[in-house]
Amino acid sequence: MSAAGTLLLVDDDPTFCDVMQRALVRRGFKVALAHDVDGALAHARAEAPDYAVIDLKIPGNSGLALIPPLKALSDQVRIVVLTGYASVATAVEAIKLGATHYLAKPVNADEVVAALGRDSGDPHAVVASRPLSLERLEWEHIQRVLAENAGSVSATARSLGMHRRTLQRKLSKRPVRD
Repeated sequence: MSAAGTLLLVDDDPTFCDVMQRALVRRGFKVALAHDVDGALAHARAEAPDYAVIDLKIPGNSGLALIPPLKALSDQVRIVVLTGYASVATAVEAIKLGATHYLAKPVNADEVVAALGRDSGDPHAVVASRPLSLERLEWEHIQRVLAENAGSVSATARSLGMHRRTLQRKLSKRPVRD
């Protein structure tokens, strides 16, 4: 066993996994890789990880769905959720479910290791000087409703009173930057 502990890395991007795994191994972690929810749960059941780094968008379900079963296996597991589609709604849900931290991609191994070691938030975090744009607010709202509907696009479209294809089109776009 390594000095830093065991770490479960869950991401569907093989290149990202390869690079991040090598970097984390150099930092002393014993890294297990998974590319979907089922693979991640199989690894976790075989050996409960000390740490987990989970991508938000993985095949089969949201990475958020992994947080409760990982916490059930070990309430001491430290979980960082990564995403290229950062939103306030998914960040809040990740923390409510038990994640230690939430990072927007791109990230490097040093940022991941720092997030895994954090026990509290940053009281000196910069507060935006202007409100979010209407487009960004729409994106945030859609993400919150999607999380409330466990990732179901059909249920979310019904909740929003929106055609399913329109919602899929909106979800396929990258979030608006502010």
